[in-house]
Amino acid sequence: MSELRQAVEDLQDPRDAQGLVDVQQLEAEQEGAASPRSSSSSSSSSSSVSSSYSAGAESLRQGAELSMMADLVSFLLLKYRRKQPTTRAEMLSILRAYQHHFPVVFSQASECMQLVFGVDVKEVDPKEHLYILVPTLGLTCDGMQGDERSMPKNGLLVILLGVIVLGGEGAPEEEVWGALGVMGVHPGREHFIYGEPRELITKAWVQEGYLEYRQVADSDPARHEFLWGPRAHAETSKLQVLEHLFRLNSKGPISFPSLSEEAVSNEEEGA
Repeated sequence: MSELRQAVEDLQDPRDAQGLVDVQQLEAEQEGAASPRSSSSSSSSSSSVSSSYSAGAESLRQGAELSMMADLVSFLLLKYRRKQPTTRAEMLSILRAYQHHFPVVFSQASECMQLVFGVDVKEVDPKEHLYILVPTLGLTCDGMQGDERSMPKNGLLVILLGVIVLGGEGAPEEEVWGALGVMGVHPGREHFIYGEPRELITKAWVQEGYLEYRQVADSDPARHEFLWGPRAHAETSKLQVLEHLFRLNSKGPISFPSLSEEAVSNEEEGA
């Protein structure tokens, strides 16, 4: 069980008979407790109770929304793997009794799909609310390598292309691993989404033409650097990649890490 789900359950399962309804009831009770006719001592006590109730209510809301987002992301990942479109009605069914949270949950789930997994959720029929899931920035390979149980990895590829752009024509290998290390991506260490990253970055994406991995001229001891490959130049642009990188940066460091891990766990359990 992931840290995210455990944290939510420690507060209270948002899908049990209590759920978010209790939050509203708690707020109503605390508002009634803070009556202006109370004594100063009672007012102080009510204020303390009010703060406790508000903090608990906010924590419960956040935990509930994260849990619902993880469920929606895992559903979208399943649809992506099966190359199937989805509808607003299908996504609403995932939220069950909490469909009024859909706008917020859908927005955050879509951001997670794009920034972490490199998959865009695009509405292609506004009348029917039909959505398709496609690799972001026009890339035609998602890094799944034909494995039905693997996760889309374009999110990492776009970040790597961005790191190279920021480095100029090429990026030294040590700088690339330093940047990816902030995301918890380290050479030789299995990642829950990206697998073993050295194999993916220095071999798979090089063979597919997205990257060039070459020794720096006249370097002794030998050092290597990464450059854009011909396929990257053909399918996207440096401006598009930089815009994506800036969107990622605006979400704060390591966008949605716990949500992503929870979603992957849910998706694998449902596979």
